[in-house]
Amino acid sequence: MRTRFAPSPTGPLHLGHAYSAILAHDMARRAGGEFVLRIEDIDQSRARSEWEEMIYDDLEWLGLGWSKPVMRQSERTPAYAAALDTLWESDLLYPCSCTRRDIEAALSAPQEGVPVEGPDGPVYPGTCRGRHCGDLPCSMCERPTDIHLRLDMGTTRGYLDKRIDKPDGGTFGLAFLETGPAHRGDVFTSADEYLTRVGDVVLARRDMSTSYHLSVVVDDAAQGITHVVRGEDLFEATRIHVLLQRLLGLPTPVYHHHRLIRDETGKRLAKRDDARAIAKFRADGVTPADIRRMVGLA
Repeated sequence: MRTRFAPSPTGPLHLGHAYSAILAHDMARRAGGEFVLRIEDIDQSRARSEWEEMIYDDLEWLGLGWSKPVMRQSERTPAYAAALDTLWESDLLYPCSCTRRDIEAALSAPQEGVPVEGPDGPVYPGTCRGRHCGDLPCSMCERPTDIHLRLDMGTTRGYLDKRIDKPDGGTFGLAFLETGPAHRGDVFTSADEYLTRVGDVVLARRDMSTSYHLSVVVDDAAQGITHVVRGEDLFEATRIHVLLQRLLGLPTPVYHHHRLIRDETGKRLAKRDDARAIAKFRADGVTPADIRRMVGLA
């Protein structure tokens, strides 16, 4: 078993991060496996070295140990370019020049029953769908900085109906899902319904060589991750990741979606909640054992 914790160095770790990291760490240790760390710093406009150093300090203080060296996404550009090449050559991507404002305008008068929000934010209305590589003035990896690369979900129908066995004997499918607490009983009954719900996701963002969806899939495979521990808020994204694994011929880990840590009002914690930052608890004299009790792990 190999698990991982993959924070972004864009702010302080909070109780929710501690909960997820401890779960992944303890799961691997109980099984005699390995816990690894990955720094997801693809967004260099927000990543800061001081936040990365604080991640290491907080995790060590919590008593967590991980295998070295630590993977950093900012050093993984060639791997993401290779994955994009594979998808591009399979005619699964298309260039998109739409801005957020363009998408919002297109969604301002949605069709009845068509969702506006999906796991990747606003559901892309398909404005640029049908564009091809010949529409780009340069090669894919040297595309203009105002161009996204999107996955044409309509071309993936042959992969959507395949199911993945779960250890408990159930199935985890992309288009056909069983009810469960992570997605609150939401069941999709057809590939078309799933495609409508998700839209064409971005796999390479403007001024970036990749996106979260692509990098996390490529990196989990590179690190040999067998079990992914993540919050239930990423359940919908998991379906996108399983689809990408099938398209790229990569192994699919077992996914464990845990509950979210929330404040007294029921609001999920975010990095802006500095009052609940691990560093603040440390400064106030809280112990690692106290943190475990706060998140219900003691």
